[in-house]
Amino acid sequence: MLMARQGRHGATRRRSKGAAFDRWLDRVVTVAVVTAIVVGLAAVVAHWLL
Repeated sequence: MLMARQGRHGATRRRSKGAAFDRWLDRVVTVAVVTAIVVGLAAVVAHWLL
């Protein structure tokens, strides 16, 4: 019962100093992956049509 009275339950995510950099890096990686997929699909379509 002692733990139930505390405000924390389970594993809580804590903000670290590099959290803003991590979010920025995640966006850069997401844009790079989406760009690679679009370019790859365009290459496949171009190969089929030519």
